[in-house]
Amino acid sequence: METEAHRTVMAREVLEGLLLRPGGIYVDGTLGPGGHTEAALEQCPEIGLILGLDRDTEALEMAGSRLQRFGDRIRLVHGNFSLAGDILEAEGIPAVDGVLLDLGISSFQLERSGRGFSFSRDDPLDMRMDRSESVTAADMVNRLPADRLEEIFRTYGEERWAKRIAGAIQDTRRTRPILTSADLARIVSSVIPRRHHPRRIHPATKVFQALRIAVNRELENLKSALDSLPSCLRPGGRLCVISFHSLEDRLVKDTFRTDPRLLRVTRKPLVPQQDEIIENPRARSAKLRIAQRRNYNDKEPSHP
Repeated sequence: METEAHRTVMAREVLEGLLLRPGGIYVDGTLGPGGHTEAALEQCPEIGLILGLDRDTEALEMAGSRLQRFGDRIRLVHGNFSLAGDILEAEGIPAVDGVLLDLGISSFQLERSGRGFSFSRDDPLDMRMDRSESVTAADMVNRLPADRLEEIFRTYGEERWAKRIAGAIQDTRRTRPILTSADLARIVSSVIPRRHHPRRIHPATKVFQALRIAVNRELENLKSALDSLPSCLRPGGRLCVISFHSLEDRLVKDTFRTDPRLLRVTRKPLVPQQDEIIENPRARSAKLRIAQRRNYNDKEPSHP
């Protein structure tokens, strides 16, 4: 079952990649609305436990309602996947059979959370996944020096017009604060020459992506998770990561290639099938990489 507002990305490939087994213990480190976890429990009802983590308390509430029929096979925790090792220790779980990280933002967060993730709405410019965190997107936009904003837009958004956009933000905030998503989107759109507006996406897409990554420290959290999660896996346990951004994918690729605890199951990332992209266009940039905790007599398998 899918919620009306969200479609689970690459569910078939994830379930195959996790090697679900009866009695197994798994971590959904980015639970969101709970789609991957629901699909896993429907496919393998004999799973021992899925520990669902999320930074967003609203997402946890939604997932809790969706997954309540699975009873004690589900345990939900408000927490950051970068701290999964500490959470597992606190939960009395020494090792797990598989971990999933889906690094995308959910349709609920984009369209209905009221936190300014979307340039198509006039919401407060917040962008925090976890509202207990102190720094919002509005804080960054209104307080950071222009050269730091330029760096964020260029590094995290690969935005060609980063310097011009940062300058326009600086000019605007001299007379009034920038407080809503629609206000920021208008500023960005106005300074990018119309002939350079992208055809398939909104002109502010890259800036909004960059701010979200910076506010939520997404790359730092991913790096911490990739450092710690392999040690949370039993030998033969699988780590599956779905990324949507080249910087994320590069971190995952490099870790899977160089970490001596891991064997690569996929040398090249898996991508959505065409039928999924047609049904869910937001899936088109997804890349799934899979690695396995090494038994130390293992050799890396050969892949095409």
